Amino acid sequence: MDSFIACHDCDLIHRVKPLPPKGTANCIRCGAVLYKHKPDSLDRTLSFAIAGLILFILANFFPFLGLKIGAQIRETTLITGIYELYIQGMRVIAVLVLVTTVLGPFAQMICLLYLLLPLKFGRTPKRLPGVFRFLHHIQPWSMMEVFMIGILVSVVKLTKMATIIPGISLYSFLALIFILAAMTISLDPHLIWQKWDEYR
Repeated sequence: MDSFIACHDCDLIHRVKPLPPKGTANCIRCGAVLYKHKPDSLDRTLSFAIAGLILFILANFFPFLGLKIGAQIRETTLITGIYELYIQGMRVIAVLVLVTTVLGPFAQMICLLYLLLPLKFGRTPKRLPGVFRFLHHIQPWSMMEVFMIGILVSVVKLTKMATIIPGISLYSFLALIFILAAMTISLDPHLIWQKWDEYR
Protein backbone atom coordinates (compact mmCIF):
# COMPACT_ATOMS: atom_id res chain seq x y z
CA MET A 1 0.00 0.00 0.00
CA ASP A 2 1.15 3.53 -0.75
CA SER A 3 1.86 5.80 2.20
CA PHE A 4 0.83 9.42 2.23
CA ILE A 5 1.79 12.47 4.28
CA ALA A 6 0.13 15.86 4.64
CA CYS A 7 2.23 19.01 4.60
CA HIS A 8 2.34 20.55 8.09
CA ASP A 9 2.09 24.06 6.62
CA CYS A 10 -0.40 23.89 3.72
CA ASP A 11 -2.03 20.42 4.19
CA LEU A 12 -1.23 19.27 0.65
CA ILE A 13 -1.18 15.45 0.46
CA HIS A 14 2.01 13.80 -0.86
CA ARG A 15 2.95 10.20 -1.54
CA VAL A 16 5.84 9.05 0.66
CA LYS A 17 8.76 7.91 -1.47
CA PRO A 18 12.20 6.50 -0.56
CA LEU A 19 14.88 9.14 -0.24
CA PRO A 20 18.58 9.00 -1.10
CA PRO A 21 21.07 9.15 1.80
CA LYS A 22 20.70 12.45 3.68
CA GLY A 23 17.91 13.43 1.28
CA THR A 24 14.99 15.69 2.15
CA ALA A 25 11.42 15.68 0.84
CA ASN A 26 9.84 19.11 0.41
CA CYS A 27 6.28 20.17 -0.26
CA ILE A 28 5.74 20.91 -3.95
CA ARG A 29 3.36 23.75 -3.09
CA CYS A 30 5.01 25.71 -0.26
CA GLY A 31 8.48 24.14 -0.03
CA ALA A 32 8.17 23.10 3.63
CA VAL A 33 10.19 20.09 4.78
CA LEU A 34 8.00 16.97 4.89
CA TYR A 35 10.51 14.37 6.08
CA LYS A 36 14.22 13.58 5.94
CA HIS A 37 16.26 10.46 5.39
CA LYS A 38 17.89 9.39 8.64
CA PRO A 39 20.61 6.77 8.12
CA ASP A 40 20.52 3.70 10.42
CA SER A 41 17.53 5.17 12.21
CA LEU A 42 16.41 1.97 13.95
CA ASP A 43 19.87 0.96 15.17
CA ARG A 44 20.85 4.43 16.32
CA THR A 45 17.57 5.11 18.09
CA LEU A 46 17.67 1.70 19.78
CA SER A 47 21.25 2.33 20.95
CA PHE A 48 20.29 5.72 22.37
CA ALA A 49 17.26 4.20 24.13
CA ILE A 50 19.38 1.52 25.81
CA ALA A 51 22.04 4.05 26.82
CA GLY A 52 19.32 6.37 28.09
CA LEU A 53 17.78 3.63 30.23
CA ILE A 54 21.16 2.93 31.85
CA LEU A 55 21.66 6.64 32.57
CA PHE A 56 18.10 6.87 33.87
CA ILE A 57 18.80 4.14 36.45
CA LEU A 58 21.99 5.91 37.53
CA ALA A 59 20.20 9.26 37.74
CA ASN A 60 17.44 7.92 40.00
CA PHE A 61 19.26 5.57 42.36
CA PHE A 62 22.45 7.43 43.20
CA PRO A 63 23.04 10.72 45.09
CA PHE A 64 22.02 13.76 43.07
CA LEU A 65 23.48 16.55 45.18
CA GLY A 66 25.25 16.78 48.50
CA LEU A 67 25.23 19.78 50.83
CA LYS A 68 28.17 20.21 53.18
CA ILE A 69 27.54 22.58 56.08
CA GLY A 70 30.42 22.50 58.52
CA ALA A 71 31.22 18.86 59.19
CA GLN A 72 27.78 17.60 58.14
CA ILE A 73 27.03 16.28 54.66
CA ARG A 74 23.46 15.72 53.55
CA GLU A 75 22.86 13.91 50.27
CA THR A 76 19.65 13.72 48.30
CA THR A 77 18.42 11.70 45.34
CA LEU A 78 16.02 12.82 42.64
CA ILE A 79 13.13 10.86 44.16
CA THR A 80 13.73 12.15 47.69
CA GLY A 81 13.80 15.69 46.30
CA ILE A 82 10.37 15.16 44.75
CA TYR A 83 9.12 13.66 48.01
CA GLU A 84 10.36 16.68 49.97
CA LEU A 85 8.41 18.97 47.65
CA TYR A 86 5.31 16.87 48.28
CA ILE A 87 5.49 16.83 52.08
CA GLN A 88 6.22 20.57 52.19
CA GLY A 89 2.84 21.25 50.60
CA MET A 90 3.98 21.85 47.01
CA ARG A 91 2.07 18.84 45.74
CA VAL A 92 1.28 20.17 42.28
CA ILE A 93 4.93 21.01 41.65
CA ALA A 94 6.00 17.60 43.00
CA VAL A 95 3.62 15.81 40.63
CA LEU A 96 4.77 17.92 37.68
CA VAL A 97 8.43 17.20 38.44
CA LEU A 98 7.65 13.49 38.81
CA VAL A 99 5.82 13.38 35.47
CA THR A 100 8.25 15.51 33.45
CA THR A 101 11.56 14.21 34.82
CA VAL A 102 10.82 10.60 35.79
CA LEU A 103 7.65 9.09 34.35
CA GLY A 104 7.71 10.88 30.98
CA PRO A 105 11.31 10.04 29.99
CA PHE A 106 11.00 6.50 31.37
CA ALA A 107 7.80 5.83 29.40
CA GLN A 108 9.41 7.30 26.28
CA MET A 109 12.40 4.95 26.46
CA ILE A 110 10.32 1.88 27.35
CA CYS A 111 7.97 2.53 24.41
CA LEU A 112 10.89 2.83 22.01
CA LEU A 113 12.48 -0.38 23.31
CA TYR A 114 9.14 -2.15 22.98
CA LEU A 115 8.81 -0.98 19.38
CA LEU A 116 12.36 -1.18 18.10
CA LEU A 117 13.63 -4.46 19.57
CA PRO A 118 11.11 -6.64 17.70
CA LEU A 119 11.54 -4.61 14.50
CA LYS A 120 15.29 -5.09 14.77
CA PHE A 121 14.75 -8.85 14.49
CA GLY A 122 12.11 -8.69 11.78
CA ARG A 123 9.06 -9.02 14.01
CA THR A 124 6.08 -6.73 14.58
CA PRO A 125 5.32 -5.73 18.19
CA LYS A 126 1.71 -6.08 19.24
CA ARG A 127 -0.40 -2.92 19.15
CA LEU A 128 2.33 -0.98 17.38
CA PRO A 129 0.05 1.86 16.17
CA GLY A 130 -1.37 2.47 19.65
CA VAL A 131 2.03 2.40 21.38
CA PHE A 132 3.57 4.66 18.73
CA ARG A 133 0.77 7.19 19.07
CA PHE A 134 1.12 7.09 22.86
CA LEU A 135 4.85 7.77 22.43
CA HIS A 136 4.01 10.78 20.27
CA HIS A 137 1.66 12.15 22.93
CA ILE A 138 4.08 11.80 25.88
CA GLN A 139 7.12 13.32 24.18
CA PRO A 140 6.12 16.93 25.03
CA TRP A 141 5.93 15.91 28.71
CA SER A 142 9.60 15.03 28.87
CA MET A 143 11.10 18.30 30.16
CA MET A 144 14.29 17.27 31.91
CA GLU A 145 16.18 20.28 30.59
CA VAL A 146 13.75 22.67 32.33
CA PHE A 147 14.30 20.86 35.62
CA MET A 148 18.07 21.00 35.07
CA ILE A 149 17.95 24.77 34.64
CA GLY A 150 16.05 25.05 37.91
CA ILE A 151 18.66 22.90 39.65
CA LEU A 152 21.50 25.08 38.34
CA VAL A 153 19.76 28.25 39.56
CA SER A 154 19.26 26.68 43.00
CA VAL A 155 22.89 25.55 43.14
CA VAL A 156 24.10 29.09 42.44
CA LYS A 157 21.98 30.42 45.30
CA LEU A 158 23.03 27.66 47.71
CA THR A 159 26.75 28.17 47.18
CA LYS A 160 26.62 31.09 49.64
CA MET A 161 25.16 28.85 52.36
CA ALA A 162 26.90 25.51 51.88
CA THR A 163 29.44 23.59 49.84
CA ILE A 164 27.75 21.80 46.91
CA ILE A 165 28.90 18.26 46.17
CA PRO A 166 27.59 17.03 42.81
CA GLY A 167 26.78 13.33 42.75
CA ILE A 168 26.98 10.73 40.00
CA SER A 169 23.24 11.14 39.50
CA LEU A 170 23.65 14.78 38.48
CA TYR A 171 26.17 13.90 35.74
CA SER A 172 23.99 11.00 34.58
CA PHE A 173 20.97 13.30 34.49
CA LEU A 174 22.85 15.84 32.39
CA ALA A 175 24.05 13.16 29.95
CA LEU A 176 20.52 11.75 29.76
CA ILE A 177 19.19 15.08 28.51
CA PHE A 178 21.50 14.91 25.47
CA ILE A 179 20.82 11.21 24.92
CA LEU A 180 17.05 11.77 24.87
CA ALA A 181 17.47 14.63 22.40
CA ALA A 182 19.63 12.46 20.13
CA MET A 183 17.14 9.60 20.45
CA THR A 184 14.27 11.83 19.35
CA ILE A 185 16.21 13.31 16.44
CA SER A 186 17.44 9.95 15.13
CA LEU A 187 13.96 8.36 15.10
CA ASP A 188 12.36 8.11 11.65
CA PRO A 189 8.58 7.69 12.13
CA HIS A 190 8.02 6.86 8.47
CA LEU A 191 10.44 3.94 8.73
CA ILE A 192 8.48 2.57 11.70
CA TRP A 193 5.25 2.56 9.70
CA GLN A 194 7.04 1.10 6.69
CA LYS A 195 8.41 -1.79 8.78
CA TRP A 196 4.98 -2.37 10.30
CA ASP A 197 3.46 -2.57 6.83
CA GLU A 198 6.14 -5.04 5.70
CA TYR A 199 6.06 -7.41 8.68
CA ARG A 200 2.37 -7.59 9.55
